[in-house]
Amino acid sequence: MLERGHPCSVINLTGFRQEDHDNIYFPKGPFAVVLLLLRLPSRVIHFHIGGELSLRMLLLAWLCCLLPAKKTVLTFHSGGYPTLPSGKTVHPRTLRGFVFRQFDRLIAVNQALATMMEKQFGASPERIRFIYPHALPARVPEVEFPSAMEQFFATHQPVMLSMGWLEPEYDFPLQIAALGPVLDQHPRAGLLILGEGRLGAQLRDQIAATSYAGNVLMPGDVPHDVSLAAIARADIFLRTTHYDGDSISVREALHLGTPVIATDNRMRPPGVRLMPVGDQAALVEAIGFQLAAGKPIRPANPTVDQDNIRAVHDLFQELIKSSGNG
Repeated sequence: MLERGHPCSVINLTGFRQEDHDNIYFPKGPFAVVLLLLRLPSRVIHFHIGGELSLRMLLLAWLCCLLPAKKTVLTFHSGGYPTLPSGKTVHPRTLRGFVFRQFDRLIAVNQALATMMEKQFGASPERIRFIYPHALPARVPEVEFPSAMEQFFATHQPVMLSMGWLEPEYDFPLQIAALGPVLDQHPRAGLLILGEGRLGAQLRDQIAATSYAGNVLMPGDVPHDVSLAAIARADIFLRTTHYDGDSISVREALHLGTPVIATDNRMRPPGVRLMPVGDQAALVEAIGFQLAAGKPIRPANPTVDQDNIRAVHDLFQELIKSSGNG
């Protein structure tokens, strides 16, 4: 949006706040969120939801739709939601169905969600768009790693990397436990976990209780360019989940030439080595097979398709023109 000359602000609702910078805001509490929504100039509010549809998120989404002179777009990133018990209970008369129907446009990140929005949420097909959520980089970013990460890469080989919110749906304890058997065959192996979340302290306690705590590094949140460069440098990318959608990081890893081992959620892209949910033995076996196969040579000029980004931009333009604001 900025490259095309459109002002754009971000209200980040993460629990891990930073100082406001570059029109990215980290409000402290619901009242601060409302003040920002009222104060920031905007013609389109694009609301992003991942994970479960909590009451707090639904009420905030509804508030966005009630603001005057604003067009509203909702992207629901939980691609696996239709398979969850909570997803199977949605119907047009639920609060979830009511709130979703208040948005001017709904963006589904896979076809299953698009069908769900129409059949279970009761949204009209004219308001639904199916747009993939990922934008792949044209090249590996040229960045410096934080010193701890650089040292970790220098002293560990092979390095397995995973990233995401440190939440229960992302099975990081499985990865930590699986590293033990992997070290029997690869004594210098390392596991690098990027991200923060509710389970951060619990995972660090689990690591400290092992005999191989020095083989695991959790540096917390890092900038996206740093995470992309780390993915490209890693030997294997891990995505072990209890439920998951069309993961952006999985597609980024494949695009950058890093082999991926991921839980089978029936929607992984081609090229991913699949494993069952929660199966430590299968994960250890998959890591062994992948290390034996080696890392493929990264293409010098990977194909970059950003049609999805253009589709979001065009959707905003469509809504602005329909409002008569030019």
